[in-house]
Amino acid sequence: MSQSVPSPDGGAAASDVPPRVSVPRTGQSGGDPLPFQRPAGAARAGGGTVPSGSAPAAVGEIGPTGRTMPAIPEPRGLTQHGQARVIAMCNQKGGVGKTTTTINLGASLAEYGRKVLLVDFDPQGSLSVGLGLNPHEMALSVYNLLMQPDVTLEEVVVPSGVEGMDLLPSNIDLSAAEVQLVHEVAREQTLQRVLRPALAHYDVILIDCQPSLGLLTVNALTAAHGVIVPLECEYFALRGVALLKTTIDKVRERLNPDLAIDGVLGTMFDGRTLHSREVMERLVEAWGDKVFHTVIRRTVKFSDSTVAGEPITSYASTSVGAESYRQLAREVLDRCLDG
Repeated sequence: MSQSVPSPDGGAAASDVPPRVSVPRTGQSGGDPLPFQRPAGAARAGGGTVPSGSAPAAVGEIGPTGRTMPAIPEPRGLTQHGQARVIAMCNQKGGVGKTTTTINLGASLAEYGRKVLLVDFDPQGSLSVGLGLNPHEMALSVYNLLMQPDVTLEEVVVPSGVEGMDLLPSNIDLSAAEVQLVHEVAREQTLQRVLRPALAHYDVILIDCQPSLGLLTVNALTAAHGVIVPLECEYFALRGVALLKTTIDKVRERLNPDLAIDGVLGTMFDGRTLHSREVMERLVEAWGDKVFHTVIRRTVKFSDSTVAGEPITSYASTSVGAESYRQLAREVLDRCLDG
C-alpha cells in the first residue's frame, strides 16, 4: 500500500512513493557473511580480551593478534658480516605499509648491528624519497644496474643516512625495465644476478616491491630467500592475499624452490575498532603462526618521519611506532636469521 508524502506547503501529497523494503545488510541474517566475520558465540583466539591501547603488549599478555605475547630474545652480536638473507616486502595492494616497513625495519635491524641494504624496486621511488633522495637528481639507479652490464653495484648504492644501512635507489626509469626485460633470456633472474655480489657484504637485503604481481615483482621473489607480507587491517586488503600466495607458490615451484613466507605483518591496526580486530582475527585463522606477534598501529609519526626523510627510529626514537619496529626486528631476527 502506497504512502502519502505531504507537499512542502503542507497541502495534498505531491506524489506517492512505494513502501520501504528492508534489505539485509552484508553479514546480517539473509545476507552473505563477511569473510572475516566471527560466528556467533565463537571465542576469540587466546581466550582473553585484546587490549586496545597503543603500547606493544608485554610478555604473557594477550597481544593484538589474540595470542599470548611470547618472550622475544635480544639479538646476538655479530663478529662478521655477510651471507645476507634477501627478504621481499610484497603485496599487490598499494598503501598497506610496504615502504614504511622496509625503511623502519631496515633501520631497526641496523640498530641491532646488522648491515642492511634496502632495494627500491618500485618505479614510484617512494623508498628513495622516504630517505631524502630526489628522484630527478639520480645519476644512476637500479634501472641502470639491471639494463647496463657495465654498471656495477658499488656505483649505484648510496648511503641512506642511517649508520649500517645502504640504499639501492630507484625512480620512474625502472618502469621501462619491465617492458625491456620481456625479451631477455632468463628475465626473471635479472635482479638475482645483479644482487649476487651484495650477499657477501650485508646481513639483510630488503626489497621494496611495487604494488603489482608483474615481472618486477616476480624478479624480486626469484631473488629472495623469504617474503614478508605487510597487510593493512582492513577488509579490502584481505581480498588479494590468496592471489599473492598463488603467485608465491608458482615462483617457488618454477623459479625459486627455496622461497619461504617469513611472515605476515598486520599494519595500520586500530584496536579501538571492531573492524581491525575482526580482520586481525581472520588473518590469524588463515595464516596461523606465520602472522607476526608484532603489529604496526596507526600513528601520524610515520607521515611526519617520511616528510623529514628519515626512519621513525631516529625521527621519533621513543614513539610507539619506533618501539613496534624494534620489536618486529627482534622477531624477524629470531624467526628468520638468528633462530
